[in-house]
Amino acid sequence: MIKKFVKKALEEDVGRGDLFSLVGKDSFASANIICKDVGVFAGKPYVKALCKLNKLDIKFYFNDGDMLQKGDLVAVIEGKSKNILRCERTILNLMQHASGIATNVAGYKKVLEGYTLKLLDTRKTRPHLRIFEKYAIRCGGGNNHRMGLDDCLMIKDTHLKTIDDLKVFIVEAREKLPFTCKIEIECEDVEFAKFAIQCGADIIMCDNMSHVDIKAVVAYKNSHFPHVLLEASGNITKENIIEYAKTGVDAISSGSLIHQAVWLDFSMRITHKTLI
Repeated sequence: MIKKFVKKALEEDVGRGDLFSLVGKDSFASANIICKDVGVFAGKPYVKALCKLNKLDIKFYFNDGDMLQKGDLVAVIEGKSKNILRCERTILNLMQHASGIATNVAGYKKVLEGYTLKLLDTRKTRPHLRIFEKYAIRCGGGNNHRMGLDDCLMIKDTHLKTIDDLKVFIVEAREKLPFTCKIEIECEDVEFAKFAIQCGADIIMCDNMSHVDIKAVVAYKNSHFPHVLLEASGNITKENIIEYAKTGVDAISSGSLIHQAVWLDFSMRITHKTLI
């Protein structure tokens, strides 16, 4: 999966061919990748796979999840100079994008120090980048929500509009879904959350509820259905997340972990070359 992804990423940049490779002689070269920001590193398996495909040797000085400081030498690449230059932008893009997400997640995790709840991403990912972006979430210390429509039945407000009887629907779903599949229901108020729990939901998403209402759902769940998991979601940011954590939910999800992440800056510098 990673090999296929990085191959397509490079092909997007190279197009019909790298014009620089048509001119001059090739050489054996070495290049340093330097961090120009402070943040959490991510992207190692992807960059490693890209280098292997292009017969480049790379030595990393940091692992995914490690903290980087401005000026840190992250990795050294050796191989044919034209191979290094052809891969330069793709390598940096992979590291910058993944590290930006990981750094953003780590910032949220720092706010949540002392709480045992899960910090979850969402399906608000860029097309064709879901696996990559969700990998970066894990590098920053977060957890993945469902990967797609096939690994958890989540009944959102739009789905609910098409269901006549929620209790009957869940009974039928239990007969058809895999044994290990969970059912999550999005709820926008306390009364419907209680009803959804009674209908047999495994997970309740408290969507855009006030802190007071979420606490009420938590209290009801703890008293009557302690096995049910509760998730808070909806307009949760780094500035207000601690208030949701205090409600006692099991998890908090936020699309901003990905779509509000700012890339970390890295640069590549050729350090020496030797004619082949």
